[in-house]
Amino acid sequence: MLNKYARAFFTRVLTPFAAFLIRRGVSPDTVTLLGTAGVVVGALVFFPRGEFFWGTVVITLFVFSDLVDGNMARQLGRSSRWGAFLDSTLDRVADAAVFGGLALWYAGRGNDDILCAVTLFCLASGQVVSYTKARGESIGLPVAVNGLVERAERLVVTLVAAGLAGLHKFGVPGIQVLLPIALWAVAVGSLVTLVQRVVTVRKEAAEADAAPAQSGSGAAS
Repeated sequence: MLNKYARAFFTRVLTPFAAFLIRRGVSPDTVTLLGTAGVVVGALVFFPRGEFFWGTVVITLFVFSDLVDGNMARQLGRSSRWGAFLDSTLDRVADAAVFGGLALWYAGRGNDDILCAVTLFCLASGQVVSYTKARGESIGLPVAVNGLVERAERLVVTLVAAGLAGLHKFGVPGIQVLLPIALWAVAVGSLVTLVQRVVTVRKEAAEADAAPAQSGSGAAS
């Protein structure tokens, strides 16, 4: 849902910056790698220590590289299978770092085994949701459903809640409860999305398998 509108908006905003990097000789792959490294460092350095506000600030600064590199590739006319593969692969790495950092907090000083498990479920289900679409498309199915919670929703909901929760260290009382609520919401939404995609793939696979049989039956008659 957010992909449709947010990407169009931020693409327009970030186009001048992408053009600036191109003029400086920076490649889209370099932006992809540096952006992922920044997200990983922000998540795994700040989140396990409970520094949610500053961790979110660092991650947000780098997470937009996912839009900048694609914008650069389009301006250069260099969209490629390798670029798409690298971008998609490193997206999974960044997502794992964000939820992994939160899980480390709850497993350590956060001292909450249930929320640690919920966060790990968010991590795993997000990876599987992405895999179901990629795997379905690899066997020739359209997987014509996005689902309730895609990557953009998972990151926005989690990072906004984490950033706001971090404000309790600046004297804002009670706001840290937003992060557990967000993680439960992402976990449930990811589960619903996974079911939606599995059901869609099953239906599309059945239709695809039935098509040759129907074609053969028509030819015989």
